[in-house]
Amino acid sequence: MESIARISGLMETARELTLDAAQATRNMSNMRTSARPLDRNQMRKLLDSRNDREILDGLRRVISMMYRNHKTLPFFSSVVKNVASPNIEIKKLVYIYLIHHAEHEPDLALLSINTIQKSLSDTNPQVRALALKTMSGIRVPVISQIVSLAIKKGVVDMSPYVRKAAALAIPKCYRLDPSQSPQLIEYLSALLGDKQYYVAGAAVSSFLEICPERIDLIHKHYRALVRKIVDMDEWSQLAMLRLMTCYARKCFPRSQGSKSPTQDNSTDDFYSESTGAASGRGSSMNPDLLLLLNALRPLLQSRNSAVVVAVARCYVAVGTPEYVKLAVGPLVALLRGAQDIQQIALYNIVSVCLLRPTDFVKYASHFLVKSTDTAPVWELKLEVLAIIFPHSPIHVKSLILKELEHFSQGSNKALVREAVRAIGRCAQSDVTTAPRCLKLLLGQITSLDGTLAAESLTVIRHLIQQDAEGHVGTVVRLAKNLDSATDPQARATIIWLVGEFSGLNGEDNIAPDVLRILLKDFVSESEAAKRQILLLAAKVYLHHINRQSEAEKERAAEEDPPQELDKHPIERLWDYVVLLVRYDTSYDLRDRARMYRSLLGVPQLATLMLLAPKPAPQAPSPSESRKGFLLGSSTLVLAGGGGIHGLSGYETLPDWVEAGKEPDPRLRDENGGGPSSRHDGDKATPATERLDDAARATPPQRANGLGEKVGAKTLDDWLAEEEDNGETEEDETEEETDDEEEEGEESDEDEEDEEEEEEEESDDDGENDRLVKQ
Repeated sequence: MESIARISGLMETARELTLDAAQATRNMSNMRTSARPLDRNQMRKLLDSRNDREILDGLRRVISMMYRNHKTLPFFSSVVKNVASPNIEIKKLVYIYLIHHAEHEPDLALLSINTIQKSLSDTNPQVRALALKTMSGIRVPVISQIVSLAIKKGVVDMSPYVRKAAALAIPKCYRLDPSQSPQLIEYLSALLGDKQYYVAGAAVSSFLEICPERIDLIHKHYRALVRKIVDMDEWSQLAMLRLMTCYARKCFPRSQGSKSPTQDNSTDDFYSESTGAASGRGSSMNPDLLLLLNALRPLLQSRNSAVVVAVARCYVAVGTPEYVKLAVGPLVALLRGAQDIQQIALYNIVSVCLLRPTDFVKYASHFLVKSTDTAPVWELKLEVLAIIFPHSPIHVKSLILKELEHFSQGSNKALVREAVRAIGRCAQSDVTTAPRCLKLLLGQITSLDGTLAAESLTVIRHLIQQDAEGHVGTVVRLAKNLDSATDPQARATIIWLVGEFSGLNGEDNIAPDVLRILLKDFVSESEAAKRQILLLAAKVYLHHINRQSEAEKERAAEEDPPQELDKHPIERLWDYVVLLVRYDTSYDLRDRARMYRSLLGVPQLATLMLLAPKPAPQAPSPSESRKGFLLGSSTLVLAGGGGIHGLSGYETLPDWVEAGKEPDPRLRDENGGGPSSRHDGDKATPATERLDDAARATPPQRANGLGEKVGAKTLDDWLAEEEDNGETEEDETEEETDDEEEEGEESDEDEEDEEEEEEEESDDDGENDRLVKQ
C-alpha cells in the first residue's frame, strides 16, 4: 500500500507540473500570437487579480508594452501595489517597472519605498539584492539618505551576492547626491578588501567612477586584487586593468625594462617567451609590478576580445618588450572573429606593430587580404604588411610584394590605390628592394586604368626624388611613355619630373624637345597638364638664361666681342607659350604666366624660387596620426577625430612617478591594513578547513558525535550500558567535578584519557536514557 500511495503522489505531482507547463506555454503562445494587446480594463483586471499566474501574465504584458515604447504609465498604481507579493517572479517584474517609471511618478514611487526596505531584511539573499538594486535605481534625489543606509546595510551582509549589489549601487547613490561621497568612499574601502572576487570586481568598477584619484585606498588591497583578477568576470577585469595600469604608473618608478622598445631582439628561441617574460628580464623591476604582469598572462586566453586588448595595453604601457611579445599572438588571433571585431583588432594591432614590427613578422600570412574582407579591414592589413616589410626575411618580402602586385592590378580602384601606395612605402623603407618596386611600378604607367597610372607615377616620383642623380634614365623612359599616358594627373606628374631634370647635362637635355612636342597640342591638354607645361617652359627658359649669363661672363673675361645671333629656339618656345596662355580661358593659368614672366625678369630670384632643391617626400604609415593613443580607446579607432587631444572624454595615462617619490612599498603589505570587511576574519579560512581543524583537535574518542569512535563499541557494550541507567546521575556529577579539576590544574595524559572515558560512558548513558523515554 505504501508503494501505491507513493506512486499516486508522484503522479499527482507530475500532473500539477504538466498543468503549469501547459499554462505557461499557453500564455507565451497567446503573447506571441496576439496581434492586439488587451485593453486597459482587462490589463487592470489581471494586475488586480489574487491569482499569481494572472498577475504574472499581466505584468509580462505590461513589461512587453513598456519595451515596445507603448504607454504603460496608467498602470503604475496597479503594478506597484504588487510590490509586497511574496512571489519573487512578481517582485522582479514590479521592480523593473518601478525603475523605469519612478522619475515620472516620484510620489507614487515613494509609497513603495517602505515595502522595498522591508525586503532588505528578507531571508532570501536574492530578494535582498534585488531590493537594493531597485532602491538605488529609483532616480529620486529625496531618497538618497535611505539609499545610503541601505548600502551600509548591504556592505555588511552575509551574502556576497548582496554585497556585490551594494558595490554596484554606490555610483548610483553618488549620482543622486554627490554630498554622500565621504560615506560612500568608506563603504567602498570595505568592499575593495572583500574576499569574494566578484564583490571586489564590482567595487573596483565603482571606484573608477566615483573616486579614481584615491589611489591610497588601493595600497593595502593591491596584491589581493591582483590575485583575484583571473577569477573576475570580463567587465570587472576591464575595470581592474584600467585601474592597475594607472596604479603602476603612479606607484612604481619607471625601470629600464619597462621603457618602450627601440631595438628588436634577434634571438627567438623556444624559451625566450616563457622564462624571459616570467622573470621580467630585469632584476630592477619592482616585485609588485612583476606580480601584476605575470597575473595578467592567463587573461590573454580570454574569450572577450576587449580583455585581450586591455592586457596588451597594460603590457605596452607598463610592461617590458618580452611581455608585449606575449600579447602579439592573442591579438592576431582576434582576426578569426567577426568583421567588426577584426576591424577594431586591426587598429590596435597596427598601433602595437608601429612599436614592435619584428614580433609580427612570423604572422605575416594572417594579414593577407581575403575576398570577404571589407574596405577598412584590407586597408589596415596592407598597412601592417608595409610596416613589417623592412624587418622581414627575403621570402616574406617576396610574398608581400607579390600580394601587393596582385591587388595593384585589380578592378577595385580603392584597393589598387592602397596597394600601390603600400609598394611605395615598402620601397622607401628598404633601399635594397627599391629597384624591384620601381620596376613593378613602371610596368603600371601604361595601364588603361587612369587611377593605377596616376598612383604609380606619384610613387615613382617619390622614389626618384630620393636619388635624383641615379634616376636620369628613369625620367627619359617616362618621357617616352608620355604619349601613352592618358590620365591628366599622370601626364602632369611626368611633365613635372622632366622639368626637375631640365638642368642636367646642359644643352644635351630632353626637356626642350619634350616642351616642343607638348606645345603642338597645348590647347587640348587638361588644366593640370597646362600648368605643368607652363612651369616646364619657365624652368627651361631660366636654365637658358643662366647659361647665357655664364657664357657672357666667360667672354668678358676673355675680352671677346659680343656676337649678334638670331633668337635662340628656347626663347621662341617661351614666347610661344606666353602667347598661347594669354588667350587661354583659365584665369589661374593667365595669372601664373604673368607671375613667371615678372619673376624671370630677375633671374637670381627666379633661380631661388623655381630651381630650389626639393626635399624627398616621405610617405609615412597612415596610422602615424594615431600614434600615442591608448589601445582599446575610441580615439584610436576614429584616428583622433577630436583633434590632438582626442575625442571628448579621452583620458591619457598618467606620467610615471619619479624615482624616490613613489609610495612606501610597505603600504601594500596585506597584514598591515587589517581586515577590510566585517567578514574577512570569518572567510579567511573556509568552513571545510575549520571543520577539518576542529576534527584534528578533537580527541580520537569523540569521532562519531555520540561520544565514541565508529565501531569502538559492540552490541554487548550497549546492552550492558542500558542496565546501568540508574547510575547516570551520579556519573554526571562526577563528570562536572572532573571537568572543573581539569580546568584548574594540569594532569598527565594517562589521567586525562581515563577521565574522558568516564565522560563518554556517562554521555552515552544519558543519551540512551533519553531515547528510552521517548
